[in-house]
Amino acid sequence: MDLTVTFIGTSASVPSAARGTSATLISRGGQRWLVDCGEGTQRQLLRSGVGLADVQVVLLTHLHGDHFLGLPGMMKTFALRGREEPLLLVGPDGLGQLMGTLDPLIGRLPFHFEVQETAPGEVLRDGDAVIRAFHTDHGVRSLGYALVEDERPGAFDLDAARALGVPDGPSFGILQRGGEVTLESGAVVRPEQVMGAARPGRAVVFSGDTRPCAGTEDAARDADLLIHEATFCDVDAQRALETRHSTAREAGALASRAGVRMLALTHVSTRVPPREVRREAEHEFPGVIVPRDFDQVEIPFRERGAPRLIPVQERLGKGAREDLAAADDPATLPDASL
Repeated sequence: MDLTVTFIGTSASVPSAARGTSATLISRGGQRWLVDCGEGTQRQLLRSGVGLADVQVVLLTHLHGDHFLGLPGMMKTFALRGREEPLLLVGPDGLGQLMGTLDPLIGRLPFHFEVQETAPGEVLRDGDAVIRAFHTDHGVRSLGYALVEDERPGAFDLDAARALGVPDGPSFGILQRGGEVTLESGAVVRPEQVMGAARPGRAVVFSGDTRPCAGTEDAARDADLLIHEATFCDVDAQRALETRHSTAREAGALASRAGVRMLALTHVSTRVPPREVRREAEHEFPGVIVPRDFDQVEIPFRERGAPRLIPVQERLGKGAREDLAAADDPATLPDASL
């Protein structure tokens, strides 16, 4: 089953010509889950090459405007398109009150939406995968989210099965599903005789806006991809502390301690060149990327390779971002860094 993460908005607090505000799309099989929904997310989705997918779940990390202001427009557009599928909105305490405040802006909808105020723990299960929330440290009620797949059975050892006398055919499937096979000789072949060790599922972790904290580090242990905010660099370390954000170096150090496979830094300030963000994080952790809007990370099962960054130019063609050629230059917009 394919698992990809598309970076829809990667800017901190305010949009720039190159970057929208916070939004990240998880695609797993036929499921589409959106983490945060900053202003303009619906247009960003249209420009991303993914399209305005019928997102099933929106996971809000906290209730600062740059993480939810895209909701009214996106929900209204869903309505105008005749959406009938229900929408689940998940977030910290206060989300229900927020949606009540936004109700006059959104108006009548042809689909039902459910508000789920959540605490750390399991948020939802989708077959062999679960999304869990965990506490973060942003000075307000805030959460991070981890998508974690169940362990998979080990690889089937065809040679071992044949050596034990298991005939080709349905018996192989019985063993792979955990059943025992009785041979004509009366011998019983058990799954553990022909199956390798259980293989880990994949894990993707989203920090939201936060200081480096134990909640994120614990959730990210051995994760395939950690998406962590990096609003500031070393020069503004004191401001990061005061506003309950992280520096790029701090995010890199956390990724190193957690043993993740890839670190993606987002929530990038308009005042700092992304190349500087990456340079500082690399002092602590070598496997770091600072994705642009519409870049994608493809996450294969571990036995098939490492997570891979797919730049938007590779996905959509060289001219896909000519209007965003200044993406690696700091913009002149002010940065409130909420």
